[in-house]
Amino acid sequence: MPTLGKISEILPDDQYLLINDRVYLTFDVDWACDEVLEDTIELVESFDVCATWFLTHRTPLIDRLRDHGKFELAIHPNFNRHLKGEAEVGETAEDVVDELLKIVPEAKAVRSHSITQGSVLNKIFADRGLYHESNDFIPERSGVTLKAWKIWNGLIKVPYFWSDEVDALWPGGTEIVELTKREGLKVFDFHPIHIFLNTIDLSVYEQTREFHRIPEKLIAYRQEGFGARSKLIKILESCS
Repeated sequence: MPTLGKISEILPDDQYLLINDRVYLTFDVDWACDEVLEDTIELVESFDVCATWFLTHRTPLIDRLRDHGKFELAIHPNFNRHLKGEAEVGETAEDVVDELLKIVPEAKAVRSHSITQGSVLNKIFADRGLYHESNDFIPERSGVTLKAWKIWNGLIKVPYFWSDEVDALWPGGTEIVELTKREGLKVFDFHPIHIFLNTIDLSVYEQTREFHRIPEKLIAYRQEGFGARSKLIKILESCS
């Protein structure tokens, strides 16, 4: 039975972690309101497993995540404003990272929002001790057996092969439990909003944007069927 690990435990030369006995659950918080985030935290807590949380903002729930012995905190910086020319005058990519590290100073791993990456960002990350970077998405349907690798400045690149967003856009992939048994590095990416909605069809997510911070209304739109929440539960059950 596979077990669940943390992103910062991955070492490129440790083949033990690259076969069928380790799975990695990651969560991109994406500014979820506290009630939506707490829903995901409670679900994962109930299985008492390891997980990596890529945080986007300050929330009272950080202490709850921090105090859980099997969770690790990482950062999820958003550089989209810079790409769109909407950043404040003088704001740099370094500023974006540094502001998040004020909230999560212990972070050792990073995944950018929109998986923005490049050599300049790689240097910023490594200079701040963020030595595990998960910005490479290689879909499980590619058939590629994944592994981590180290680049010139010591940064360890940790690819992931499944995302709830992509799964909703591109249905019909490999059955979720079978993916936990696949050879190679197995990193899953979930988002609290999709777990709350049990997203199957992204149109429901888009149509409910006005309620994303009003959970008492949003819950009425939770989808029936085998969506993001159901698939997370399947992974947790198969790896606990």
